Order: sequence, then C-alpha cells, then structure tokens
Amino acid sequence: MAEAVRSLERAFELLEHLADAGGELTLSELTEASGLPMPTIYRLMRTLVNRGYVRQEPSKRYALGPRLIRLGEGAGRLLGTWARPVLARLVDEVGETANMAVLEGDEAVYVAQVPSRHSMRMFTEVGRRVQPHCTGVGKALLSQLPERRVREIVARTGMAAQTPNTFTDPDALVAELARIREQGYALDDEEQEVGVRCVAVPLQGAPAPTALSVSGPSARMTGDAVAEIVPIMRTAAERFAKELS
Repeated sequence: MAEAVRSLERAFELLEHLADAGGELTLSELTEASGLPMPTIYRLMRTLVNRGYVRQEPSKRYALGPRLIRLGEGAGRLLGTWARPVLARLVDEVGETANMAVLEGDEAVYVAQVPSRHSMRMFTEVGRRVQPHCTGVGKALLSQLPERRVREIVARTGMAAQTPNTFTDPDALVAELARIREQGYALDDEEQEVGVRCVAVPLQGAPAPTALSVSGPSARMTGDAVAEIVPIMRTAAERFAKELS
C-alpha cells in the first residue's frame, strides 16, 4: 500500500515537472528534474500515457495529455468560484472591477470577475483568453515564469500591438517583468485598451501561475489611486493564498 501511494506521489511530481517546463520534456530531462531513476520514470510515464494524462510525441518527448483538460477546466471553474468573495471584497474596497486569471498554455484566461458598480464595459470577462504581453494580469502571470519560458511564449504568440502603449519587443518585456518582480505588481497603462488602466498582483503559492487584477478607466485609475490600491490587492492575494493552502 505504501509503495502504491509513493508511486502516485511520484506520478503527480512528474506531471508538475512537465507543467513547469511548459508542457514537454524528454525522459532524460525528467530524470534530471525529478532525481528519480530512469526505469521508474519510464514505468510511470507509460502508465500516464496509457491513461491519457500524458502523450508521447513522435520526437519521443513526453507532453501533458488531453485527459488533463477536463480536470483543469473543472478545477479552474472551482478556483473562480472560490475567488468571488475575495474579488467582491476588493470591489467594495477600491470601487473598480476585480478579476482573477490563470495562465493556460500561452494565454491568460479570466476565470473570475466581480464588476464595479460603475457602468463601464471592458474587454475583461470570464472565459476570455488574451495574450499575456499586453495586459496587467498577463504580465503578472509572466513574471512568475523563468525568462526562457517567457521568450518561448512570446515567440509563439507574437507581440501584437493592441494600442500604441503595448510592449512589442521581447527584451523590453523581459526588463518590465524584472521591474514587476521587484515592485510586486504589474501595471497595464492602456496597453490592451485605450482609456483603461489595470493593476495586477501575482497570487503566490497557487498550483499554477495565477494573478488578481483591478481594472478601471484611466481617469479614475491615476498614479495616486494605484498607489492606494496595490497594498489592498496584496492583502487580498495573501488572504486568498492562505485559503488555498
């Protein structure tokens, strides 16, 4: 029984290593990342392949499998449900629309939102997928990844200019992400939508890159307003992270 439990733990660890690496690894890379013997990894990966949780590419690299999609979608919906009280409290405190997004593949996906009482329709809505380079929440998500993975993502998606303020150069984006890590929050200064400013903070300790954001019209989301909102958002993120742990 103990050996079965240990095998289950190791299988989950291997799936997490695949996810951390962007979804694909070779057998030797899995060995290096996990420290497990290669025969053990091979046996576990064959079981995961047979169950559809991992697939083996023609190149022999192992990749996350399609059966995980249903699990991920279900978990994402639950995460959004759990986040709503946190977002509602944020809206009460700051008066602007609050969102939560996760990184799925190369995109930021909004999984929860509580709208502001002010009538203003923005691009953010639950289920919407956006490229991460041009949103505050997307940059907060990218700031949680190693530089190599960030560059791989933007190389695949491109860095289309949504507005004149959008980051379109990978080196400039990488420098911006370093600033975000240092200051603890990301700012979308009309980079996705003219007239809208957004501030976002990473949700530390989540099982996948996750971030909270507050969005509103630039006229209300001034520099002074952002300075007041950031500490409130950090407190909300820390509180929610504790609830998830």
